[in-house]
Amino acid sequence: MPTPIDARPEDLDRVRYDERGLVPAIVQEHGTGQVLMMAWMNEATLARTLAEGRTVFWSRSRQEEGRKGDTSGDIQIVREAYYDCDGDTLLFVVDQEGAGACHTGEHTCFYRSFRHDG
Repeated sequence: MPTPIDARPEDLDRVRYDERGLVPAIVQEHGTGQVLMMAWMNEATLARTLAEGRTVFWSRSRQEEGRKGDTSGDIQIVREAYYDCDGDTLLFVVDQEGAGACHTGEHTCFYRSFRHDG
């Protein structure tokens, strides 16, 4: 069940958006610590994510916001939210529901390795 995160205004003011008004957001799975994906947020999608307790991202290709899982059913329930020391990267710890975070159907977007044994 999604639970809103009540962020302090002074913390929100520390987030540094790039020239396009975007900030990278890393999504990590609660329990496993596995990095699931990286996506982009703007001020509005960050506010929606915190208010709704579900991840909402900005699509650079479609130029629109989208709540993760609205079409796939693979939703992310936010458990914790952080910003880094420079305020230019966000981290969300989530419960991943459904098949996974990646649009390919994989559990994580980071399923490809540069290292190949054998």
